Amino acid sequence: MMHIVGVIYLLIQNLGFLLCVNLLLTGSAYLFLFKVRKLIGFQLGMNISNLAGGFFAIVTGIILIYQFPLHFVPITIITTIIGMVVGALFGGLFDYQTLLTGMINGLMMGVMAPMVGAASQNNLLFLVFIELVFICSLFLLLFSAKRT
Repeated sequence: MMHIVGVIYLLIQNLGFLLCVNLLLTGSAYLFLFKVRKLIGFQLGMNISNLAGGFFAIVTGIILIYQFPLHFVPITIITTIIGMVVGALFGGLFDYQTLLTGMINGLMMGVMAPMVGAASQNNLLFLVFIELVFICSLFLLLFSAKRT
């Protein structure tokens, strides 16, 4: 048990690594969805663009505000742009309406993420919870796209 806590504490100390892992997972999900995009329906495409843009913005905003605690404005701007780009990329796999939906959801979550991160006050348990939910959501997203 102490070994697991030590590994988690080491990951928290190096939040840039955690951000790179999230980027790698999201990029892998995008490449998989790019291959099967013609088989995915409109409603699932909307859910995919909302989840990808919004959740990546939330996780990125929380990690960045943990890393740079008193830089609210630059982190909010960066997180909002990242959320909009990721939401637009995933939404662009399907059509323009899902592109717009993913971009707007990424914008809203990007603005909200640094506030949530600041309110959590560098809580390790909260970050682990958000990461687990993010990873499980990506796997659920890929599973639902594969079963379509």
